[in-house]
Order: sequence, then C-alpha cells, then structure tokens
Amino acid sequence: MLVRRCPWRSIQLHQLWRPREIHTRQAIHDKRWPGWQVIIGIEVHAQIKSRRKLFSESFTSRPGETPNTTVSVFDSAFPGTLPILNPKCVELAVRTALALNSKVHHHSAFDRKHYFYSDLPAGYQITQRYSPLASGGYIRLSKGDVSVGITQIQLEQDTAKSIFDGLRRASLIDLNRAGSGLMEIVSEPDMRSPEEAADYVRALQAVLRCVGSSDGNMEQGSFRCDVNVSINKHGQPHGTRCEIKNLNSVKFMMMAITSEVFRHIELLESGRSVPQDTRGFDENKAETFKLRSKADSPDYRYMPDPNIPPLLLSEEYIETIRKTMPDLPDATRARLLNLGLSERDTGVLMAVDSGREVGFDGELGKGAVIYFDSLAQQRDPRVVVNWMTHELIGQLTARKETFSDNPVSVEQLGELIDLVQNNKITGTSGKSLLKHIIANRSSSAPSVLARELSLEAVSEDDHISTRAWCVEAIEALPEEAEAVRQGNPRVLNKLVGKVMQLSRGRADAQNARVVLEDVLRR
Repeated sequence: MLVRRCPWRSIQLHQLWRPREIHTRQAIHDKRWPGWQVIIGIEVHAQIKSRRKLFSESFTSRPGETPNTTVSVFDSAFPGTLPILNPKCVELAVRTALALNSKVHHHSAFDRKHYFYSDLPAGYQITQRYSPLASGGYIRLSKGDVSVGITQIQLEQDTAKSIFDGLRRASLIDLNRAGSGLMEIVSEPDMRSPEEAADYVRALQAVLRCVGSSDGNMEQGSFRCDVNVSINKHGQPHGTRCEIKNLNSVKFMMMAITSEVFRHIELLESGRSVPQDTRGFDENKAETFKLRSKADSPDYRYMPDPNIPPLLLSEEYIETIRKTMPDLPDATRARLLNLGLSERDTGVLMAVDSGREVGFDGELGKGAVIYFDSLAQQRDPRVVVNWMTHELIGQLTARKETFSDNPVSVEQLGELIDLVQNNKITGTSGKSLLKHIIANRSSSAPSVLARELSLEAVSEDDHISTRAWCVEAIEALPEEAEAVRQGNPRVLNKLVGKVMQLSRGRADAQNARVVLEDVLRR
C-alpha cells in the first residue's frame, strides 16, 4: 500500500474549513444588477516560458509550427517511458509564487488526474492538485484598495490540441503542446465585478511577464482562464457556482461574466434554482452555454504518480531565487513616480512595458522601463519620458508597430534629446529627425543626420535668414498679417507655423515670433 506523508483527505478538509477572511468585503452596489452581489473566482492556466517541456527533452512549441514535430515518446505516452522533471519550470514557478506573496512549500508532490479524451495521450494528466508547489498569497489590483487572494499554485502538464477539420468532418490532434509546463494559479473568490476580474487578469499577466515565467498571451493560448461565477442577495450566503471554461481574452471574459450574472438573476427571480454547470462562451451570441452538469462531471480518480518522487526544495534554493527577483510592477511604479513622472506617463510606460517580449527560461526582455532607465541617466526624467511617450511611442503607434519593433537605440534617442536641449536643433527638427530614423531604420548618429538633412538650428545671431522667412510668410498669408496689424494677436501663431514650415523646423519659434512682430509693426 502506497502511503504519502500528506493524506489527501486531511488536505481536502483543511482547504474546505480553513478560515477565509480576505474576501469578506463590504457590499458593492452595482446599478446593472441592483440588490445582487456577484462573487467571482478565477483559475488561470499559464504556460511556463521554458525552452523544454515539463517532463521531457522536447522543445516547447511555438505558434505556427508544423503539427506533431516537437513531441517525444514520453509526450505521446509510449509504454515504458519515464518523466524527467525540468528544473527550469520549477524555478520559474517559484519565481511566480514569490511574486504573488505565496508560501513556497519545501515538500510538494505530483498526482495523476485520470480522464479519457483524444488530446490526452496517456489517459491522465500529471498535476499537483493535493500537494501544490505553493499556497496562499495575494495580488493587489490597480483600481481601488482591493487585494485578490491566491489559493494555490501548482505545476501540471498541458494537453495536446484538437483541431476540427470541416472538410473531412474529423478532429485532428496536434501533440506539439502535449506535456508543456503549466502553472495553474487559483484565486480566492474575491472579485465582485467583471471589471475587477479584468483588472486581476491584467495584473497577473504583468507579474508573470515581469518575472519572466510566462508571456501571458491569451490570444495564442498560453494564458487561459476558467471563471467561477455565483450571485446572492446582499447579506445572504453565496449562491450556486457555475464555471465558464477556456476564456481567451479579457474582453470576452468580461462579456461572459456579465452574461452569466444576468442568466443567474433571471433564473432566481423566476423562482427557479441555478444548476451547478460547467459552461462555455459563445462569442458571436455573447452568451454562455452548457457543457455538462456537475452530476456529469468525470471522476478524475486522483492517485500519486509512482514514477515521480516528491519535489523537495531547500530554504537556500528558495532564498537564492528571491534574491535574484526583478522589481515587481508595484515597486517599479513607485520608483517612476518618485522620479517626478506623472501618473499618466507612468501608466503609459508600464502599459507598454507589460507587453514586452519574454525570453525562454527566465531571460528577461528589455522593455520600455529598462529603455527609459538607460535613457534617463544624467538627463531630466520628465524630458525623457515626454520624448518616449509622445514622440517615440506615438510615431511607432502611428506606423502600427509595437515597442518591440523600435529601431531607435538608447544612444540615438539620447543624443537627439541632447541636441534639442542644447539648442543644436529645434524640437520640430528633432521630431522630423526621429521620424526619419524610424522610417529608414537608420543607425547613423542624429548629429550626422541633422547635417545631412540640413536640420541644424539657425542661431539667434542669424537674423538675416529668420527675417527672410518671416517676410516670405507675411507675403504668403496677407490676410493673417493684416489681422495681426488690426490687433488680433492669436493669428500670429499661424504666421509662426508658416515660418517653421518654410525653415523646415530650423528656425527658433520664439525668435520667429519676435521678428514677425517687429516686421508687422513697420
């Protein structure tokens, strides 16, 4: 008889009866469903960004790869093959647990979860349902003083992918994803609206990308959500919970929760009860549909995996990972605000940074924040962030490119900012120069390009050139010139704009204004 140190029944009872104080929040009154309280919990399955799978030497597949090319004999469940745990997956999961303020257990174990489906070659999934890697913890949401508790974090295998072929009316199986490492992150039922659920998912994505454990890409299937929803009247016990499976975008998740809440209200207000169902979401109809009832749920027949010994982590191992953790989003936000950045600019930087590329095996991508930190060395952070958010990111967005496509090096943008600050080129010329570098993917120094493109600023002593442009602007816009003479100073801005156009941004706008006023007075 196989005996384990952590009997399942005692663990189940502990999870059932342990005190849960974090989600006893004040009642939230929502105009969409007056008198009702919504209770939401989310189970996230995040694919671990490791080069190799959880228990085999196969490479983790990438989107668009030829089906059934990154699969080993273990992934396809050949008899006699044995699992070998990938230590990088463990390290990245521990990083995640520490970032979520969870307790990493020194002892955890793997179980077999049995069910029979075409995308599960072995007929069971290796998981950690009853003795997880970590438990407890929380994550703070960006809006309101709200924390969402974490129940547990466990390692498990991903399944293969089923693809329905409409022409042959058959389901095809791609084993590339089979055996890839997953983290299942289970939240407490602490969310009270679709918006809080969306905030939680975005905050969790930011944390995972920050520590390099997952790219959090919902569209590509590496970050999937199962949402549990129930409702109750204020002051009454929680209602019957229904689970919505495999939601792959924040937008659709919010729609699914809203649809499910209204469905529950309609059932209860008509005198019927809410059956405990597992449901899917129809994106075209914007409503949930029944997959199976609780009575139809399979008996997973969990058992200890006899081929995998318990996972033992020393305190030294955990502390080593803790000491090498990068700054988390909350700490980064506080640091940027302390540098004098506005809430808006900080939010833009953080939003762009959260979409940065995540490398394999914990390799941290160089996003917008690292770029800003390098650029702000010995420069005014507020000037730097203005050039980054308004000019660089603005021009990339206009070209429908992301920050990962940015061709402007830190050295180039730094030199460009210095040229503008030292009045070597005007701000207008600086913008034109930045546009040229992005459009042509130029690696030349901005000072060289400014000379080649004749964008160097006209000095204040060069009155002849400035006066010539001003006279030409007055001749080109006689009505506006007459309006200024008649005492309408606002029109002067149009004349200044014309001077900047004629000079191709080389003239100093303030100097041009003075010269224009002088010419118009004569």
